[in-house]
Amino acid sequence: MDDIVPDVLDAVPAGTIKVIYGDDLEVKQGNELTPTQVKDQPIVSWSGLEGKSNLLTLLMVDPDAPTRQDPKYREILHWSVVNIPGSNENPSGGHSLADYVGSGPPKDTGLHRYIFLLYRQENKIEETPTISNTTRTGRLNFNARDFAAKHGLGEPIAANYYQAQYDDYVPIRNKTIVG
Repeated sequence: MDDIVPDVLDAVPAGTIKVIYGDDLEVKQGNELTPTQVKDQPIVSWSGLEGKSNLLTLLMVDPDAPTRQDPKYREILHWSVVNIPGSNENPSGGHSLADYVGSGPPKDTGLHRYIFLLYRQENKIEETPTISNTTRTGRLNFNARDFAAKHGLGEPIAANYYQAQYDDYVPIRNKTIVG
């Protein structure tokens, strides 16, 4: 987890988000998964936060676009759910600001990190139109720190991440996304 500090976070959060793709592919603090394996929205859960917050925010970002060495598009927003009821142990019931889009690192750009961040919300985030999973507009040059500051979220309370590099699914995925 230390290798996402300081690129995305100032410090490693205390908690861990559980992320499962398919039937049994678990995200484990930097393990490698393929774009094919992560093409569908995962099951995300957490525990130990009940009663501590009225609302939660979940973000998923890639800070390594187009490459980790030249991250000029840092960060790419892959998923954003706000106003998740604090009593939930998953993102259901929240409002999607950006629908889930799986990994799509360009060919020959090496491993990209895909980071899940969970924040406490003090106030409801006013809903804006959702970015669909077929559009790139609004996803490039996202900044989790700036988003958190704008909405008074503070530091994330939990996180997890995996790494992925190009596979044959990426061009298939890219044909479904415009903008």
